[in-house]
Amino acid sequence: MRVYEIQESFGLENLRLTERPDPKPGPGQVALSVRAASLNYRDLLMVRGHYNPRQPLPLIPCSDGVGVVTAVGEGVSKVAVGDRVASCFFQTWSDGPPTADKLVGSLGGPLDGMLAEQVVLSADGVVRVPEYLSDPEAASLPCAAVTAWSALVEQGQMRAGDTVLVQGTGGVSIFALQIAQVLGARVIVTSSSDAKLERAREMGAWQTINYTEDPAWGKTARRMTEGSGVDHVVEVGGAGTLEQSLKAVRVGGQISVIGVLSGVSSELNVIPILMQNIRLQGILVGSRSGFQRMNAIFAAHHIRPVVDRSFGFAEAPDAFRHMASGGHFGKICIAVNS
Repeated sequence: MRVYEIQESFGLENLRLTERPDPKPGPGQVALSVRAASLNYRDLLMVRGHYNPRQPLPLIPCSDGVGVVTAVGEGVSKVAVGDRVASCFFQTWSDGPPTADKLVGSLGGPLDGMLAEQVVLSADGVVRVPEYLSDPEAASLPCAAVTAWSALVEQGQMRAGDTVLVQGTGGVSIFALQIAQVLGARVIVTSSSDAKLERAREMGAWQTINYTEDPAWGKTARRMTEGSGVDHVVEVGGAGTLEQSLKAVRVGGQISVIGVLSGVSSELNVIPILMQNIRLQGILVGSRSGFQRMNAIFAAHHIRPVVDRSFGFAEAPDAFRHMASGGHFGKICIAVNS
């Protein structure tokens, strides 16, 4: 089978198409013919060597993908040959709260990922996907959608009538916009692109803020809520945006810390966190059962992931370059066996 590997050293120039033997499922495992994969910013960081410089190589990147079950190992009963399933980001987190043991088995590092024609995964590490979704749409779900779901629903306990602020228009943020809307919340979207903000309004965003034109966007978001502040912030920027998020969120609100697009460290005044009873909640994707609960809501409301562009398998390095450019709106996908 053909696979992409990060070979001798990190860097996009070392992401190469090669061959490996066809994998066979062992007890408790399933084999998939991969139909599509999708990219997350983590995948780009992994290829560059910025996510885990000590990651052993070679490595097949990409945590997210969808495929058709072609064989099952001994003892497998949850899925059958012919089922279309998506990978779970954590192969070892089926249910319940996270533990150290549950967070060791992530795809695309340290485990080989989905950018291959065939993969073998744990039967507990796959989830059936809604039939109405295309392969690229279904491949978009495992990391970005589950992360947004965990932030707002599983961890955030979002209610109808809440106000959610999402940063940017990447995968997690667009999923957060879609989930919040169908559950009755109103959404403020920030971006540096007026064109992207217009698309967000077309998708139902309540308010939008261009953060390059309005660097004090946290105070602006608070004014939009008549001075009370937003209930939830989907914080994908990291250290460079957290100060503004603290100004935007209400007393007792939650900031879900998800990404590091603007950096990983900065000086931070913790007094507002203390004095306003703000909850900073780290979100590291979610469990298999959370994925299943999310799928039920997606199916009930017929939510369709926003796919910015789908690349062919031979064009996979170009998909990573497109991710690096930051010009995408929604998810970037790669067709594999389509």
